[in-house]
Amino acid sequence: GATMTEPTHNGHPIVKERQTGLGLYVTAKEAYDMWQADPEGMKVLDVRTPEEWVNVGHPPMATLIPFAFMAYVWDEEKGGFPWSLNPGFLERVQERFAPTDTILVTCRSGGRAAMAINMMTAAGYTNAYNIVDGVEGDLVDDPGSVYHGKRMKNGWKNCAPWVYSIDPEKIILE
Repeated sequence: GATMTEPTHNGHPIVKERQTGLGLYVTAKEAYDMWQADPEGMKVLDVRTPEEWVNVGHPPMATLIPFAFMAYVWDEEKGGFPWSLNPGFLERVQERFAPTDTILVTCRSGGRAAMAINMMTAAGYTNAYNIVDGVEGDLVDDPGSVYHGKRMKNGWKNCAPWVYSIDPEKIILE
């Protein structure tokens, strides 16, 4: 059950996988509102894979620096493709963002963003917010819905502008 020490945002508990040492959380809608209020001052960092960026779409103002890459080797045990950490992640972030920048960090649904933020925090970043519902949002839990089991609840794609178009200046892979 929830304890009094469990972090919350807007009264909702933050699941362990999405928690960060900084404890700064926003929803995708709040992140977009923050960006709209100060487009110069707010940085949006997407840490998903290049495949997700291209195929799922992305916030038009975001910079992509993948936290991890997908390996093209089937993992029978996990029933999926494993991830491997991007060894250059932190270095790329440091080239693009100052430790005091306000950075709104997103991934699919908040897990990788939390790991990325914790790595950034260890390197001195102080203003990195986890967009807790990510780009795709949370799974719909409604057996009567055609969206049951799909990420169609909250998330950037359901409340803020996103695009498929690619700006090579915003993709930092090496």
